[in-house]
Amino acid sequence: MAESWVNSAERIGADLHLEMETSGAGGRRAALIRALREAVRSGRLAPGTRLPPYRSLAADLGVARNTVADAYAELVAEGWLNARQGSGTRVAERAEPPGAAARVRPKAPPRARGPRHDLRQGTPDAGSFPRAAWAASYRRALQQAPNEAFGPGDPAGRAELRHALAAYLARARGVRASPERIVICSGFAHALRLLFTSPGGVLRGPLAVESYGLDFHRALLAAAAVTTVALPLDEDGAQVGALGRERAVLLTPAHQFPTGGPLHSARRAAVIDWARARGGVIVEDDYDGEFRYDRKPVGALQGLDPEHVIHVGSVSKSLSPALRLGWMVLPERYVDGVLAAKGEREAWASALDQLAFADFITSGAYDRHVRRMRQRYRGRRDRLVAALAAHAPHIEVTGIAAGLHAVLRLPPGTEQSTVKAATWQGIALDGLAEFRHPEAVTSAPDGLVVGYATPAEHAYGAALEALCGVLPPG
Repeated sequence: MAESWVNSAERIGADLHLEMETSGAGGRRAALIRALREAVRSGRLAPGTRLPPYRSLAADLGVARNTVADAYAELVAEGWLNARQGSGTRVAERAEPPGAAARVRPKAPPRARGPRHDLRQGTPDAGSFPRAAWAASYRRALQQAPNEAFGPGDPAGRAELRHALAAYLARARGVRASPERIVICSGFAHALRLLFTSPGGVLRGPLAVESYGLDFHRALLAAAAVTTVALPLDEDGAQVGALGRERAVLLTPAHQFPTGGPLHSARRAAVIDWARARGGVIVEDDYDGEFRYDRKPVGALQGLDPEHVIHVGSVSKSLSPALRLGWMVLPERYVDGVLAAKGEREAWASALDQLAFADFITSGAYDRHVRRMRQRYRGRRDRLVAALAAHAPHIEVTGIAAGLHAVLRLPPGTEQSTVKAATWQGIALDGLAEFRHPEAVTSAPDGLVVGYATPAEHAYGAALEALCGVLPPG
């Protein structure tokens, strides 16, 4: 008869599950030997694994201490286990007995080889994550967290973070919001899902969007049967005068993605007037709002009319996309609908990460990090511009007043071949056409979207050299 035993092993903080066949010959001693031998042979107990002390295992199995001691001793003699004074009994490094066939270990799957030079947009320098400051905030958050923080999460998000964000966004981005209007999410894509694809739909289409934007956002909306209407773009941003019977519009007013540049002040006022007259809403993606270099700060559009703008932000560019933390600042009429879409419990953003980020903001560490990275990314941008001026002066660089990428205007008809040449040379970057709405009426110039934040500092010079080597001649 097979008996399943689970060892609590409280004294060493380990559990050991054994399947013992007690109906065979030899009683429980023999059954224990067979169970341990099989656990080692199958690889479930890896070489070097420490086994429970005799007394702990004997108590859990309901056998005499000498039964366990004898079983261990026999397996040591056979070469399955090692026993050393002070280190206990462990699975032997060579856990097959002499003469047995060597255990075949599966080969590790081959690791995908990434590009030699990653100049794709959208990700910060991973090596610049403020580990020490974040760890300090995390420690303080853990020490100060109330017990209820370790239970089911509030779908609105931790109150500590919502209060910290309300103060920070008011000071740094000109957002007008109370903590009760803020709902925590995992990022901009999650916000779109909550607003447009949740059961019942907080918002409905048709949705006006800029003629250039992220294709996976459009795909997300298309999957939810939300019709998107492309707004033309020019040097002043989206041509909001083209808005008509749409119910909502999605804009990147701080720094249009990917072409660059803020939404002109006259158009900011015009789109607010449209929302008021239409009873519509503006979804503001505060893309790259923190990283501005050569112009005065552009405040959030939400500050002009909090009841007609949904302000969405995240830490994916300012800190790391790995944190999965974002926020929505909502008009009052949408708060209940968004919370209903999230459900009764927080299922996306870790409460502990939220508490750590709240401390990171209130301690001033977030401001210090953003300012430090603003200087670093400005230096990266300047090196890109200088390299192009020296090696490809015929290439126009645009969209560089803010953000983490630049747009390189190419001679007509050369975008596709340049992207292909870059791929052959191990350079990852994007062509401008990849971001164009399929129904856009805006002219489609050839270009590259080059991110300058992703490469490590020591590899950036080589990445620029490789980039200049694949650009079409003048």
